[in-house]
Amino acid sequence: MLSSLTRRVWDIAVTLTLWFYYIMGYLVIFSPFYLYSFFFSPRREASFQKLNQILHRLFFSLMRVLIPGVKWHISDQVSSIRSSIIIANHLSFLDPILFVSLYEKQKTIVKSEYFRYPVFGWILKTSGYMPSLAEGLFKEDMMNQVKSMAGYLAAGGNLFIFPEGTRSRDGRIAPFDKGAFSIAKLCRAPIRVVSISGTNNLYQPDSLWFHTGSRQTIEITLAGSIEPDYGSNAFSLPGLMAEARALLEGKKAVR
Repeated sequence: MLSSLTRRVWDIAVTLTLWFYYIMGYLVIFSPFYLYSFFFSPRREASFQKLNQILHRLFFSLMRVLIPGVKWHISDQVSSIRSSIIIANHLSFLDPILFVSLYEKQKTIVKSEYFRYPVFGWILKTSGYMPSLAEGLFKEDMMNQVKSMAGYLAAGGNLFIFPEGTRSRDGRIAPFDKGAFSIAKLCRAPIRVVSISGTNNLYQPDSLWFHTGSRQTIEITLAGSIEPDYGSNAFSLPGLMAEARALLEGKKAVR
């Protein structure tokens, strides 16, 4: 057994290693590929999303080597999702980047402030990710992305969203924002409800360090699928939101 001091030193070393790779991945390792795709790829957005997936897959591969005590269970049902709006609970910063690593075609909603960061913001915008606030400089970008979303989904892309809007500190599911469900209605898209557990123990919301002594299984499973009849007189956004929430809470949904 490692002493608490040794464990803390290892936590810090692993954290610095992982985030060093993450930052250098964008700035150095993958920058030639992003630049090539930006100037020469006929499918620039798709190329950027594929590069994002590879970068994040390598991040999690490195994490599994450095933190072997954590086991991962990502169901095939989740990995095989295509052409859908993905709704998930939110426990850790790891959640969104884990989804990026799973899908070759992936979009999400990102805090608007991140779009102002040098390099990173350019990659987010070119990848077709959407700012969380549709106002000011971001309004046109958001509207264009929403308008093209139906075609993107039809071509096999996924849009994943955390409708709570922030990470849960106690594991309970916070109230949902209706934005994800409004986009689903606009696109007439199916909704896949995905349950995440364990990521908050590995990387807690208010902690700077990975908890490398964690002995657990991180599970990403499909809580259920919803195929709304958007044209029905009985359809309602509150009802759709309640059904998705019930699936995440493990309850039997009732229309």
